[in-house]
Amino acid sequence: MDLRFVAPSLRRLDLSGTEVLVAGLIKGERPPQGVAGLIDWRLSGRISQLILSGFSDGELGDVLLIPGKPKLPFDKLVFFGVGAANEFDERVYRLVLEKVLKTLEGLRARRAVVELPGRSAELISAERAASLLLDLTEARLEHDSWTLVETGEGQRSIQKLLLRDRRRRE
Repeated sequence: MDLRFVAPSLRRLDLSGTEVLVAGLIKGERPPQGVAGLIDWRLSGRISQLILSGFSDGELGDVLLIPGKPKLPFDKLVFFGVGAANEFDERVYRLVLEKVLKTLEGLRARRAVVELPGRSAELISAERAASLLLDLTEARLEHDSWTLVETGEGQRSIQKLLLRDRRRRE
């Protein structure tokens, strides 16, 4: 899988348009933060309304699919519940990431813009999140490229990991 990067800003997300955008929702986080918060703002509080109505609340295992167009360049916006921040660990990360992978495979989306689970609140380091992603996708051919939503620091950390991994394989 090819990994690319985009900064967490609406302007940058608008320029990275693929068919699908993926982000996490943390249970109890009001208003949503990270990419979910940016998208919520662009959609005039639609995600917040769904949370307030009880339709989706970030519970571990929740999946929320909403259309992105015409206000965003993405056809589909997919939000995954990651549970409560104080209960988030690598096991939860793997569970959510596996669900993300299966969902994208079901949607036949080979490319996506993805905010890795827990990254919006720094619940897992960028390097560790990317390392686990590479482990889970090593044998999967269904994913061509993901554009990861990361800050400059997160991007540098992941790029160092990718460089070390490439050298190890050579």
